[in-house]
Amino acid sequence: MTASNKKNTAKLTRPSDRLKKQKPGQKKSPYLSGAKIFPKPIHPKTSVITLVDEVFAAYNSARLREACRLFTSRMLEKDVTVGMSMTGALSPAGIGISCVVPLIQSGFIDWIITTGAILYHDTHFAIGCDLHQGSPFMDDVKLHKDGVVRIYDIVFDYTVLLSTDAFYRQVIQSPEFQKSMSSAEFHHLIGKYVYGREKALGLKNVSILSAAYQCGVPLYTPSPGDSSIGMNIAAMSMRGNKLSIDPNLDVNETASIVWQAKSTGGKSAVFIVGGGSPKNFMLQTEPQIQEVLGIEEAGHDYFLQFTD
Repeated sequence: MTASNKKNTAKLTRPSDRLKKQKPGQKKSPYLSGAKIFPKPIHPKTSVITLVDEVFAAYNSARLREACRLFTSRMLEKDVTVGMSMTGALSPAGIGISCVVPLIQSGFIDWIITTGAILYHDTHFAIGCDLHQGSPFMDDVKLHKDGVVRIYDIVFDYTVLLSTDAFYRQVIQSPEFQKSMSSAEFHHLIGKYVYGREKALGLKNVSILSAAYQCGVPLYTPSPGDSSIGMNIAAMSMRGNKLSIDPNLDVNETASIVWQAKSTGGKSAVFIVGGGSPKNFMLQTEPQIQEVLGIEEAGHDYFLQFTD
């Protein structure tokens, strides 16, 4: 071994050698400054807050903990305007009833962009239709013969679709629908009738459309023709119905919500569930303000996305 090799070898130390040289009370590496992982065992009385804050210590559970803290400690501040986007078959699974409606009623969501499909299936519950737990392994040929529709492991009678289609066709014949409007105005008007059906049937807090109408939360759909609601609107237009959804109004209205929040000294947060077109439509508000309209602006302040 040459002298130079001996010199280089002498610089290499093992972790065990460093431990031997470390004096009592000497400061640890800054990389070890995180909280110690040592959760308490969960028990029947463990609260959700305790579970998230103290047990969710690593991997995806830690990311969920970070998301919860961002939402509750930053996004829910009084000066923050929270926009939520949603995709996927959430409403058939009851997510609207269990999660979205309570968020709206609690004032945690200020405006929403979602798909027409979510709002269409959301309507089933409010007009008294039933959806059931099933299995993704059911025989679709047999289901079809029995007049049963399947969304993965959710099943319901085919008449649910027919009843919901009939509801929309009847409602949009009303005089207030005989014009061009934004999707937010359309959903607000529809929400009034959905809320009416809820009350008539003795139901409560089962619909995103109804809750948004009651709380004044605007609902937008970036592709209004891409759902059974849009299909029924298109069908009725061939019978002389004057209703049409103007996407230009949606683009400008959503951008104005963000601009209003930021230009008045507040902040803008986006809460994204899934992805797809609603996510893009939510995030394009800033390019619309900055690039297209040429208004100087710093962008959204908080981003939170849940996806699989």
